Amino acid sequence: MNTLLTSLERKDLRKNMPTWECIEGVDAIHKNFAFKDFKEAFGFMTKVAEVAEQQNHHPEWFNVWNRVEIRLSTHDSGGLTHKDVELAKQIDEIFESSKN
Repeated sequence: MNTLLTSLERKDLRKNMPTWECIEGVDAIHKNFAFKDFKEAFGFMTKVAEVAEQQNHHPEWFNVWNRVEIRLSTHDSGGLTHKDVELAKQIDEIFESSKN
């Protein structure tokens, strides 16, 4: 089982990944992404799904037209772990590469 992030690791997360926000009352992080259209948003979701499936770590997400909201938490550990941080970094890389 993955261990939860420590207080220091959470501070580092806020400093090093400021575009991911902590969710009040829930031990998770989330981020909103915007795209040109639905096709671009869905393509992004497909790429994230492939990475998540490889890691057997699946995000909670919500999609409406050109917007995707992603929430990360390791449910079997009861909150935020390194697994979530690593997936968030990979999601950011996918997003950056989708803009090119």
